Amino acid sequence: MNHTLDQRMNKTARGRRLFAVALALGCAFGTVSHAAAQTIASPATPAIITPPAGNSAFLVGHALGTQGYVCLPKGTGASWTVNAARPEATLFQSFFGKDFQIVTHFLSPNINHNGNATKPIPFGSATWQSSFDSSRVWAQVLHSNSIPAGSDPSCPNTGAIACLLLQSVGSQVAPTGGNFLSKTTFIQRLNTKGGSAPADGCATSDDVGKQTLVPYTADYFFFRGKD
Repeated sequence: MNHTLDQRMNKTARGRRLFAVALALGCAFGTVSHAAAQTIASPATPAIITPPAGNSAFLVGHALGTQGYVCLPKGTGASWTVNAARPEATLFQSFFGKDFQIVTHFLSPNINHNGNATKPIPFGSATWQSSFDSSRVWAQVLHSNSIPAGSDPSCPNTGAIACLLLQSVGSQVAPTGGNFLSKTTFIQRLNTKGGSAPADGCATSDDVGKQTLVPYTADYFFFRGKD
């Protein structure tokens, strides 16, 4: 009798947990799908990394990622250099205390570039792809739009990778027509922590060719222009 009752109670508890997860997911999808109609307040930032007037933030994600470095010759020795082929991060939003993936960040060929893209078009460009409708945007730092970490409250962690303003250089609507990220005009990378090149491990010619991935976190704000 007690065993049967325990089983029923366990099933009820599991059902409630599943319902809570389903509800959270539903809210997550619903919130993101309506984000285009919302305005998200972004932190005050120096002019050099602030999007032009007429652009407003519609999405923010907290990123967990890695910054890649390769050891290359420098003078008579060697030094760590950013490995351009290794941007990699997953962006999350929190709903009811649970983190849900909303965007993935990686490198891919820009197959639908716009007038902002530098020429020649590189083999791969920094890419952000929606985890909900698979639309994507390619973006890059133009006009040296960056500030060093530790130089502003929006980028407070000295020694971390720089905070940036990236401009869209291409976009792609999803195969099913989704355009959640494809209308992105600018992306800010703020509140960076970690990600800087190691202090050792790349000093002599014997180290050349070594590669490493350094974890980092950051907040990414996505902007759109007025419709």
